[in-house]
Amino acid sequence: MRFAATTSIGDGDNHESGVFPTFTIFFDPLGADSATGIAEKILRPRIHAGASIATSSSGVDEVYGGLSWDADLTEQIFIELGVGATVHDGDLNDDGTSGPKLGCRLLFREYAAAGYRFNDNWNLSATVEHASNANLCNGPNDGLTHAGLMLGYKF
Repeated sequence: MRFAATTSIGDGDNHESGVFPTFTIFFDPLGADSATGIAEKILRPRIHAGASIATSSSGVDEVYGGLSWDADLTEQIFIELGVGATVHDGDLNDDGTSGPKLGCRLLFREYAAAGYRFNDNWNLSATVEHASNANLCNGPNDGLTHAGLMLGYKF
């Protein structure tokens, strides 16, 4: 389980004001924690689901899910990558309001994180995440890009 505070790093129409409290929970039904070797790690991702709440009127709320992979660089330092999809409540087309224009309700979502484990339970990560329609929708594709810090607790 992780809690993050992120902010928009988009510019121009892509920028959202405010902070985005984010909550993500990870599931390990494929046994990623017991995987040995790179092939097993790739074939046994964790499943994640979460939500991001906007604190400003130009911000976009999201509910997302997908697959995540992590790799230990040292006993304490790790990296993590994730891909999936998000559903949002943002603007779809250019209707004169501020904030990103996203083209369709369902977007691709990917993220990357680098983190430090304090012990077996607690970790802290720097994260960057991006969501867009990959130009598959008939409409604009401003996208959403956030960066922030994520505090994690493993049960």
